[in-house]
Amino acid sequence: MIAVDTNIIVRFLTQDDELQFQKSREIFQTQDIFIADTVILETEWVLRFAYKLKPDEICTTLKNIFGLPNIYLTNPSLIVQVIQWHENGLDFADAFHLAQSQHCSKFYTFDEKFIKRAKGLTQCEVKKPLT
Repeated sequence: MIAVDTNIIVRFLTQDDELQFQKSREIFQTQDIFIADTVILETEWVLRFAYKLKPDEICTTLKNIFGLPNIYLTNPSLIVQVIQWHENGLDFADAFHLAQSQHCSKFYTFDEKFIKRAKGLTQCEVKKPLT
């Protein structure tokens, strides 16, 4: 098994550099691939900021690539949860943070939008720190 960096995934998905696309495609067609959580987080960011993809486009793209039989993730069910919450309006990074914190009783943030959108998603209460 090999691991890949964000740029391998982005070249494979966007095909915006022919040579790099061909090399990344060969990797995706011939290797068992591990994708780290940090690479997933960065890939979403690159697709959103550099390529201006919308959340639904990003979620569909990620589901397609993670559904390949040769792709391995640290915690596939966690990633499914992150994508589902993102599809329902939670920021991708916030969804990732919250999904990885579900074992905690509280998640503190100053982000009002995050607090509002996370309400009722998990037993982990998302709230402002005590003042």
